[in-house]
Amino acid sequence: MGGTGGMGRAVGTGGTVGTGSAVGAGRAVGTGGTGLRGQVRTRDGWAVQHAVVTMTDMSGTQVLRQDADENGSVRTDTALAPGPYTVVVTAVGYAPVASTALVTASGRAEVGTVVLARQGGVELPPPGAWSLDPAHSAVSAVAQHLGISSVRGRFTEFGGRIEIAAGAAATGSAGGAGSTGGTGSTGGAYGVEASRVDASRVDAVINAASIDTGNALRDKHLKSPDFLDVERFPEITYSSTGLTPAGPDRWTVHGQLALHGVVREVDLDLSYLGTGPDPWGGVRAAFRATTELHREDFAMNYNQVVQAGISAIGTTLRVELDIQAVQGESLPGV
Repeated sequence: MGGTGGMGRAVGTGGTVGTGSAVGAGRAVGTGGTGLRGQVRTRDGWAVQHAVVTMTDMSGTQVLRQDADENGSVRTDTALAPGPYTVVVTAVGYAPVASTALVTASGRAEVGTVVLARQGGVELPPPGAWSLDPAHSAVSAVAQHLGISSVRGRFTEFGGRIEIAAGAAATGSAGGAGSTGGTGSTGGAYGVEASRVDASRVDAVINAASIDTGNALRDKHLKSPDFLDVERFPEITYSSTGLTPAGPDRWTVHGQLALHGVVREVDLDLSYLGTGPDPWGGVRAAFRATTELHREDFAMNYNQVVQAGISAIGTTLRVELDIQAVQGESLPGV
């Protein structure tokens, strides 16, 4: 980070503020229990390693600037004069947060845990490989039946992999703590990070014969050449080609769906629900995605008309995906 001072007046050699340096004439310097303490986290608890914390006094003079460490912790041993201060936390891709901190007579201030939200609605799990966990996921499709109700089915056998490219999780609108150090400055990182998001991928494979609607006769018909034709086309595959922010914690996944021998472009409306530890020592991420498919787009033209304008089975399918993914190349042995 170590660019020019940004907020307030930069004081010190050469007028610049180095990473973690304390600035301001007449400030007492001490050790032990003095200085600033705090944590910087994302909404789902991940450390923001590149965050910068800046303190200014009530006159607007910058007195401290410190980078968060690899654990998102901020700690300085510079004693501060007692009184109120403004604390601003910035990070590339996150909306800045400002608050007031009161320095006690001991020269110490506690800001607790500062939570940063993504700027521009581009939350993603940490980079790396994530493996889909079928035991804790669901791939469902809903079709209209007789024009008055819905029939729901699910695929019980599937797998897949999500690859979050390095740097993708820092994507956001230009702003935050850029190279000029001030809040709202253009950091120049948006284009670079956006290209890394484009490098993230989703690949999934579904066993077409694993369709289950709770009715054996109906399932047999769905597996026949009238619909999935599982003997000729045993797999349904999806491979992403791009990722576009669509709102807070939402993405549009662009990709190609291969179904019933036909390959078409299909977009998924994806919501990232967060991450957390599991009982087996792993880390999991949760997603929900939806889309609509038209049977005729995939050469499934079977139609039984029960009366004028009403089909036994609707031509539009609503697809719903509830996904858990485990961080790593493989699933735990549970």
